[in-house]
Amino acid sequence: MVNGLPGRKPLLRALIDINGPDYVRVAGAADAIAGRRASLVATPATTHAVTDTMTLAAERGLAVVPRGGGSKIDWGQPPPGVDLLIDTGRLAGIWDHQPEQMVAEVGTGTPVKAVQAALALRGQRLAVDPPSPAATIGGMLAVNESGPLRYRYGSPAEQVNRISYVDTTGIAATSDGEQGKPGIAEVTGVILSANLRLSPLPAARRWVLRTVSNPLRLHELVGQVLAQPVGPSAIEVDLPSPGGPPGTLAVLLEGDQPGVIARADQIATALGPAAEVSRTAPVWWGRYPFGREDVALRVKVPTADLHAAVYALRDAAGTPVPVRGSVGVGNVHAVLPAKLGIDRVEGILDAVRGVLLARGGRCVVIAAPPEMSRDLDMAGRQDLF
Repeated sequence: MVNGLPGRKPLLRALIDINGPDYVRVAGAADAIAGRRASLVATPATTHAVTDTMTLAAERGLAVVPRGGGSKIDWGQPPPGVDLLIDTGRLAGIWDHQPEQMVAEVGTGTPVKAVQAALALRGQRLAVDPPSPAATIGGMLAVNESGPLRYRYGSPAEQVNRISYVDTTGIAATSDGEQGKPGIAEVTGVILSANLRLSPLPAARRWVLRTVSNPLRLHELVGQVLAQPVGPSAIEVDLPSPGGPPGTLAVLLEGDQPGVIARADQIATALGPAAEVSRTAPVWWGRYPFGREDVALRVKVPTADLHAAVYALRDAAGTPVPVRGSVGVGNVHAVLPAKLGIDRVEGILDAVRGVLLARGGRCVVIAAPPEMSRDLDMAGRQDLF
């Protein structure tokens, strides 16, 4: 028995027969989800290996969890148990790139950064920028992890033509949005690859930065940005704790250099003399405001009501609450200290959700320390999309 898993030796032998002796092992301390260590780890390299591994797991009644870079493995509701981790590290690479069609088939275990570097050599990119530095294609799609570019290009799920996956019974399938087929949010099992739409790599980028003192002033400034016909690629905000440094509104413009410079100047003029144009992003751009020991909230609300949501969150918490994210689409993250405790966090959530309900918004806990996530009302997978 390994970590409570019966029939270890026959199971290990069967997994080794499928994946090879170097790609099956007993789980270690790092192979945990919400503080619960898995029993075994397998790293398949082919569709056939994944189907056989999942078929075996189904026959043995094993709880299976796929893992890419592991940066979001603890997000959302913890699984009731995990017997087998399927590491997607060998399901990697750009399997088929058709530059003229602006599409590419990419293995689920490929780091997003590696995809971007390869595509850049052909003057193309995947118009996503997930904040997790170690994000893989599969991990990004599994929780629809979006960064600043979501404002212009939509979420990662919206840029997928088709995904290939193996379901929990070991059957290989595809999902392409056709009627009767599951969307990415409904897919269960292991994603193998994704056929993705690409975009041209922009020739120039500029950020327009403007300090902002409070949520109401942010609301006014965003309105001024949206009134300009300049087609920004992203509109982000960083609101640190009240009493600290002022917040910042940042607007990204992309395209050909003359056009970008002209549009950036237009936005800067609209935002007043305190605005500045920069060739580089602010240090907080595309980064989460929370760490592993924080309670991380995701707030979704129409942009016009975002300031009301932030005020409600601060009032309910009775403590400074940092907020950062895509103000242009009304999708931001907020941070609560874990020291508040489960009951206090749940009370804050109830109060904020009451305010958001009337505004068509919602607030969910996407991540929390393991000792809290098992008892908190954590986001379900559908809540992450």
